[in-house]
Amino acid sequence: MKMIDVSVSRLIPASPEAVFDVWLDAKNPGGPWFGTERVILDPKVDGLFYHSVAHEGRSWAHYGRFTVIERPRRIEHTWVSEATRGHESVVAVTLEPRDGKTEVKLRHTGVPDDEMGRGHEAGWKWMLEALEQQFAKR
Repeated sequence: MKMIDVSVSRLIPASPEAVFDVWLDAKNPGGPWFGTERVILDPKVDGLFYHSVAHEGRSWAHYGRFTVIERPRRIEHTWVSEATRGHESVVAVTLEPRDGKTEVKLRHTGVPDDEMGRGHEAGWKWMLEALEQQFAKR
């Protein structure tokens, strides 16, 4: 099966430290783990995560392991789900200061080149938009 990489970015009205902290806190609105049906999150190198997301009338389970955590600049973890066809993919997030804001760059590598794999781009765009909106409200 052919694999592709998905890249998205967004300028967030907050410091890299603030964005980093929200990203790794399941109780903080705007982060990728917030609002999921169920979450288990151990945000440290070799820490595992599981979260179940309600989407299109069903639950989607996601699993992974954190491989890099460098506050406040970089988070990397593996990612396995039905949408990756069970293949282990990698999500790398970098946080770069830009004029008092933070440019969040997310690259998801090794997703299947099919409808479900390509759907990760829309999912990550939605997630970064939710993150931006949470900080805009503060």
